[in-house]
Amino acid sequence: MPSGGQTTVIQRILERRAQHLRATPEETTATIAVMLRLVPPAKALLVCRDAAFRAELEQRITRGMLECEPVADEHEALQRCAAGNHAVVITDSLQLIRRLRAAPALRPPLVLYLAERDEPVARAAGLAVGADECLGRQALERELDARLASARRIAELETVLRITLAENRKLSATDDLTRVASRRFFSKHFPREVERAARYGRALSLILCDIDLFKSINDSLGHAGGDQVLRQFGARLQKQLRRGIDWVARIGGEEFAVVLPETGYEPALEVARKLRAAIAQVHFSSEGKSVTVTASFGLCGLDRVPAGERRLAERVLKIADAALYRSKHSGRNRVTATMFNAGGE
Repeated sequence: MPSGGQTTVIQRILERRAQHLRATPEETTATIAVMLRLVPPAKALLVCRDAAFRAELEQRITRGMLECEPVADEHEALQRCAAGNHAVVITDSLQLIRRLRAAPALRPPLVLYLAERDEPVARAAGLAVGADECLGRQALERELDARLASARRIAELETVLRITLAENRKLSATDDLTRVASRRFFSKHFPREVERAARYGRALSLILCDIDLFKSINDSLGHAGGDQVLRQFGARLQKQLRRGIDWVARIGGEEFAVVLPETGYEPALEVARKLRAAIAQVHFSSEGKSVTVTASFGLCGLDRVPAGERRLAERVLKIADAALYRSKHSGRNRVTATMFNAGGE
């Protein structure tokens, strides 16, 4: 199936799943963007009978395109595919494609067939036995790169779809009131953000924020008015962040988490200060009234997420929460920041 068709199907399923939450296309796209960034790299098998051609392809297919393993034996390739660990197969063997399509598999792979001759008859033969994409061996390097990028994109979208379907009954990705990510989404995906940052040695920061004296807002405006403040609060946080990269989750009644991938301590501190000002400097509107709202912020920033740290996501959350506590108990409407210290807290 062409990549565009798969993308459309996946988005449609995700949107139908969330219809009872009245999710907008923008919200669905944002959720997919976060999940795509967090899925493990797509794995591929390179199975070519021609050893010289296989070696040439090994040099051309970089890790940035696909995480590719060369396999000389077709029987071994079938065993690996049967386990469902490889989303893409690149091969010059029509026989292997036939056997792949005939064998039961946990996850049928996307197959890119490399025909010996770049002509319609050869490509049609590949499609006839079950290949998803066909390309002549002498294709331009740019065309091969484009086909591999397409294969990776389809594989990653399929992974997102599988994760979403598996979690369909137990995971609500969006908070119904505020339209930001839910507590469940945060609990599932923040540890994955930490794992990803540790895998590549990237920066990561977490900001926790809590609306000051929210009970008095509820008491004076009623719960409907308080809900209006919460909705505006979540939207105002999200508006200040990088679209499709940073994300916000409601993790408590009036408590929110802001996740900043690839953002170290100092830049995250600037973001936290900007968020505090965005909340405090412009009045909220609730029940026809202008309402002054402030919030307290706690930041835990990591310039480089260390690998091998146990329960790291939990520790980062604990540090940010302690910083938020200090903000609340030292006057509110302020930012308290802590730089993560590997090996300690």
